[in-house]
Amino acid sequence: MAHERILIIEDDNDIQALLKERLNGEQFAVFQAFTGEDGLTMCKLKKPDLILLDIMLPNKNGFDILRTLKSSSELKTIPVIMLTARSDETDIVTALELGADDYVTKPFSFKVLTARIRRFLRHTLEPEKQPVVLHYGKIEVDRSKFSVTADTVPVTFSATEFAMLCLFLEQPGRVFTRTQIITAIKGEDYPVTDRTIDVHVTAIRKKLGDLFPLETIRGIGYRLKESK
Repeated sequence: MAHERILIIEDDNDIQALLKERLNGEQFAVFQAFTGEDGLTMCKLKKPDLILLDIMLPNKNGFDILRTLKSSSELKTIPVIMLTARSDETDIVTALELGADDYVTKPFSFKVLTARIRRFLRHTLEPEKQPVVLHYGKIEVDRSKFSVTADTVPVTFSATEFAMLCLFLEQPGRVFTRTQIITAIKGEDYPVTDRTIDVHVTAIRKKLGDLFPLETIRGIGYRLKESK
């Protein structure tokens, strides 16, 4: 039994109790923090495999905590699923732009949440069948180290951005629809909007610049130019 470690950062006692009981029942090791500050401390002590993070927290909100996590060389690769009652598109986009890997609104289906958790843990903990190292021009991606370098300079990616980057690098020249991108990195019937994919694409382009010539195919999706 793997007992992957999940940290819940949530100030609602009832939700904490429910999640702990249900996740323990799924054989996960659960750690709890009721404030963002305690969550950051727990991250450093327990090194969780995944974090469930609320937005509306006392003192520092979830966005502040997410920003701190993703700016930490020690914690930035931990997948973060936002679990919140706030469903406004602006909040979703903000979370994704800050590096969140998923966004689940309350009330939520526990079965759906568990499926999403397991999918992220598979990507994070299991070895990939694809080539471990991908090259494209001056870009190098090492799956085993979850690392990306652009012209030898290290670049930080969220788990979702990393998966999307690998998808394009595996098949330069192929046009991917937004639906195909979602299915490849999240699974079939995953409730993600086109706007969500576009936010991630914008983030990747910003980080890699001209080294990553990703073309927008209007009305269809995206294509990475074939390397010369």
